[in-house]
Amino acid sequence: MKKLWSIIKNNKGFVIFIALLFVFRGAIADWHPVPTGSMKPTILEGDVIWENKMAYDLQLPFTDISLLRTGEPKRGDIIVFTSEVAKKRLIKRLIGLPGDTIKIQHNNLIINGNVVNYDITDEIAPTRETDRETGIYALESHTDLKPHAVQIQNKQSMYPPGFRGPNCLQVTEEVIPKDHYFFLGDNRDNSSDSRCFGYIPRSELRGHATRILLSLNKNDSYKPRFERFMEKLQ
Repeated sequence: MKKLWSIIKNNKGFVIFIALLFVFRGAIADWHPVPTGSMKPTILEGDVIWENKMAYDLQLPFTDISLLRTGEPKRGDIIVFTSEVAKKRLIKRLIGLPGDTIKIQHNNLIINGNVVNYDITDEIAPTRETDRETGIYALESHTDLKPHAVQIQNKQSMYPPGFRGPNCLQVTEEVIPKDHYFFLGDNRDNSSDSRCFGYIPRSELRGHATRILLSLNKNDSYKPRFERFMEKLQ
C-alpha cells in the first residue's frame, strides 16, 4: 500500500490527467470507431465519430443515470445510444419524436401521414470507388427534417411496411409514446434499427454524434481518408 501511494505521489500530474480523461470520456465527450455501413453514405466503415455526451443529459460517468436534462433530441440528429433490446451500442438518425406516427412503405418514409421528399443525386455518393455500393443516393427532407443523404438499393426494401417486432416483423402503425424515439440508419436496406428493435427510450440515449474525427478505409488496407478528417456530420 505504501509503495502504491508513493507511485501515485510521484506521478500526481499523470494520475490527475487520467482521472480527468476518465470523467471527460464518461460524461462530457467521447469518440467511437464505426465498424459497419448502416449509416452510409453519411458515415463510412472506419470513420471515428465525435460524440457530445452532454447534448441531452448530464450523466453519471459510465452509467445510464441522468443527473440533469441538458437539451432535447431533434429530428435528424445522429445519436449514439445503447439498446437493451439489441444488446449493443448503436449510432442511427433520429426520425420519429414522441407523439409522431411513422410508416415506411416501399422505402418511402411517411411522417405523420406526409411522405418525405427525396431528391435523387449521385453528388452525395462516397468519393472513393471502394466505398460506393450499387443503388440510389438521395437527399431526404421534410418540414422539420433537414436534408441529409440516404442510400437505397435499387429494389424493394428488405423490410415490410410498418416496423417493430422479432426479426423486423410488421406491426400496426402507432403513436410513439412519451420519452421514446424512432431511429433509422441512412443505409436503408442494410440497417438494423427501430424497424427491428422498436422505440428507443430516452434513458438509452448517450450523446449527439456531430463530427468525424478521422477515417480509415477498411476496404483499402486501412488507408486514411484525409478528406473526411474533422468533417461535420449532416
